[in-house]
Amino acid sequence: MNQPSEPRAASPSTANPGPGAGLPPGSWLAAQAHRDWSLRQAGALVQFFSGMLTPEGWFGDLDDDGRVVAPGTGGPCQDVLTVARAVHTYSVAHLLGLPGTDHIVKEGLAALWERHRDPVSGGYFATVGPEGPVSPLKSAYNHAFVLLAASSAMAAGYSARELYEDALAVIDEHFWSEREGTSSEAYARDWTEVEAYRGANSNMHMTEAFLAAAEAGDRPQLAERAMRTASALIDGHARANGWLLPEHYTLDWEPVLGYNRERMDDRFRPYGATMGHSVEWSRLLLAAGLATGRTDEPWCLPAARALFAKAVEVGWDNDHGGLAYTVDWDGGPANPDHYWWPVAEGIGTASYLLRLTGDPSYEEWYRRFWDYASTVLVDHQRGGWYAVFDSGNRRKTQPWGGKPDVYHAFQACLLPVLPVAPSLASAALASLRPS
Repeated sequence: MNQPSEPRAASPSTANPGPGAGLPPGSWLAAQAHRDWSLRQAGALVQFFSGMLTPEGWFGDLDDDGRVVAPGTGGPCQDVLTVARAVHTYSVAHLLGLPGTDHIVKEGLAALWERHRDPVSGGYFATVGPEGPVSPLKSAYNHAFVLLAASSAMAAGYSARELYEDALAVIDEHFWSEREGTSSEAYARDWTEVEAYRGANSNMHMTEAFLAAAEAGDRPQLAERAMRTASALIDGHARANGWLLPEHYTLDWEPVLGYNRERMDDRFRPYGATMGHSVEWSRLLLAAGLATGRTDEPWCLPAARALFAKAVEVGWDNDHGGLAYTVDWDGGPANPDHYWWPVAEGIGTASYLLRLTGDPSYEEWYRRFWDYASTVLVDHQRGGWYAVFDSGNRRKTQPWGGKPDVYHAFQACLLPVLPVAPSLASAALASLRPS
């Protein structure tokens, strides 16, 4: 993979659709045509993915044509992650005035509360079917998205307070460690811990959820939690490892750098440093600074820039475009395949760094990410984004097939054209306030 061009010095701006240093002249973010195009892309995603809700009221992943992937012989089942991400996405879409979203939010909230919630032991099951839990696993990753869903629904005016309070109470009791400033990983139905593992991925999404929940529930202490987790993982482990964040840890938060070496394409726990998470953490650092009122925190912005710079330095494929899924600890490619969600995260993060620093190198990356997404990932005929390509941009159907996700792509379309804010829902709300 070739080296990207060196960043250039920032130049004065004549347009500023968000706080910070402003935009360089000619920025796409200041162009109404680009902003309209991005909003149309968001609307098209909302329309395409509305097919995830079946007439029987079950949520499922979609194939290339937008049809729910056929369930197994045991009948319909649904993942809590699919439902929670749908509630989050369609709540924001409803908040912005996109029709056809209300019933999906309501059905999703009901599914989380009535199907996924464990009324006996508390918490939310990973997968359920008509007869109850198919996978009773209770993970921090999934619970973070339940809290995010409830927070976004509350911001959009839905009656989700009970879900919000319940999810937060479960997280407080079983996942959050006040002493460590991080969250534990996963439990069985009776809350016995299922493995000696701690993960950066689940903590990253818990950080995202805390930022959203802090605003939706007027609980600023949750934003402080988000900052503590970011400090532990990024100011601690990522900095100590040359800005290649270890993803996998022991119970005492010692990095396990060889974890899953034989599973390079694991969906959630691949070996190596995950480039999409580097750029995602970069934006979350900026969001945490905004949420806590500590945008001048001396380590946050430099760390955000360093994470992004390292990710595009070692991860970007200058021959074919796209970010490598993972890299090895020497910066060489581990899994060079091109997944959709790292590029989506790159779009949102580049737009935040651009608006908060005014550095035109982020304009270049913003355009580069969008050019790749529009050319390779977006299905302009049928809708949605394709999930995985190899390093030569040839389509793959493993480990993800069809169109598995609206959440990342929808945020990529909206984060750049809404005000800079701690969460997507708060950005949407800010966009609706009179200027």
